[in-house]
Amino acid sequence: MIAVTRLNGTPLQVNANLIEMVESTPDTLLVLTTGRKIMVSESVEDVTHRILQYHRLVHAPSRRQRPSKGV
Repeated sequence: MIAVTRLNGTPLQVNANLIEMVESTPDTLLVLTTGRKIMVSESVEDVTHRILQYHRLVHAPSRRQRPSKGV
């Protein structure tokens, strides 16, 4: 999920996997795969950055060390 803000100032969490398109109209429009459209106050660049951060976090290799096997 990424945090965005509706034009009326209401915070909103959006599933980044459902975002199909981000468009500047001049406000930023998120078009979801469900067909729903959401206008947000963040810029296209900011939304894109948040989506990339989300995917990097989700797909990053685990930082936990695996227990070593005794020989």
